Amino acid sequence: MAPNPLVEAFTNLVNRIRGLNYIDEATLKEVLREIQRILLKADVSADVVLSITRAIEERFRQEKPPQGITSKEFLLYLLYQELVKALGGEEAPNVNISKRPYRLMLIGVEGSGKTTSAAKLARFYIKRNLRVGLIETDTYRPGAYHQLRQLAERVNALFYGEENSKDPIAILRHGLEYMQRNRADLIIIDTAGRHRNEEELLREAKAIYDEAKPDEVMLVIDATVGRQAAAQTEAFMKYVPIHSVFLTKMDSTAKAGGALTSVIKSGARIKFIGVGEDIDEIEVFDANKYVSRLLGMGDLEALIEKIRAIEEESKIMEEIEEGKINLLTIKKQIDSIMKLGPLSKILELLPTSMLPMQYRAVMLDEEKMSNAQEMLRRWRHILDSMTKEELLNPDIINASRIRRIARGAGVTPKDVKELLNYYQLMKRMVNQIKKSRRRLGRLVGE
Repeated sequence: MAPNPLVEAFTNLVNRIRGLNYIDEATLKEVLREIQRILLKADVSADVVLSITRAIEERFRQEKPPQGITSKEFLLYLLYQELVKALGGEEAPNVNISKRPYRLMLIGVEGSGKTTSAAKLARFYIKRNLRVGLIETDTYRPGAYHQLRQLAERVNALFYGEENSKDPIAILRHGLEYMQRNRADLIIIDTAGRHRNEEELLREAKAIYDEAKPDEVMLVIDATVGRQAAAQTEAFMKYVPIHSVFLTKMDSTAKAGGALTSVIKSGARIKFIGVGEDIDEIEVFDANKYVSRLLGMGDLEALIEKIRAIEEESKIMEEIEEGKINLLTIKKQIDSIMKLGPLSKILELLPTSMLPMQYRAVMLDEEKMSNAQEMLRRWRHILDSMTKEELLNPDIINASRIRRIARGAGVTPKDVKELLNYYQLMKRMVNQIKKSRRRLGRLVGE
């Protein structure tokens, strides 16, 4: 398979940033200009490119890199974060069906892969044990009726269409009645992608929308069309709302920027991508995964995880300092520590000044460090064995609860007591710090 020029360009940029000795004003400007060049070449619109690079520049100047992270690593992290944010953020799109029957209307121009995408969606939701029905309202394209009917049979979906009818609204009405009778959980409505002229196509989409009253309108866009995607999106948006996007041909494109720009402009989330021609080649869109591929991330993923863990640790330490401490806090703290890897390699990254002296001493001895890593794993199993009530209110944990927790975690009651002792130590220490601060405040007249 030929290399993707967009991935290649970003990979070269990432390698270049990593090879820098330091980032001064001139170097920062040069890197930002290179990011702009890459994105513009990929058909991302100028306003979106400017928005992304401005955000990176402002954050790089204003935010301090987490402890243990170099300025060049921080710049890479900001590039990753801003690209992810532009594509809808880190949270995965919600692909659950919120009601039954759920009506999903597909729109898009001819050649976008709408009919095949309808079958892919049917297959995806049938695998989730939903009863799915497909309605073909395209009366203009020869073969649309036969194509969707055959695909419906292949994925075991219900199908409704009228081969010789030229009235899409009548077909839709009859199809909805048929799906209702056959108790479809999800009804996918395929629409025409071409007409005698664009205006007629858009008016028909509006008429189908008004008749179907869909719960969701999904725009299907061919990722290879570049800047035309933005014009397509804007045209459809004048007639019908767009709630989500299905990007097709994401396996072959080197220039998905135009399609991605159209998504950003519509305000809709990319829900699905087509990554091949086969009926099973559909993925829920993951912005993190997409940007990782784009940047040729490799070991950059370890850097992202490391920075996230450091940020989590800082938030947890703030909670502890404010006196918001329970076993759930300890659980979050252990999770963030373990994400960072072996204790011996992360000592310099952790704000360990809050720890009691006996635990700080452990961190200076290699053998004890290994034992401490094992202790953290054991404690994590213990915390998993507790109820939410116990995590939030550790004072309710009595002898019988300790025995039950130990059995569930596969440890001894002594191990559970050791964790509870650590918690009590942390709690006492936090209370002492709070009292010291109050006394200091009174002394300085606060």
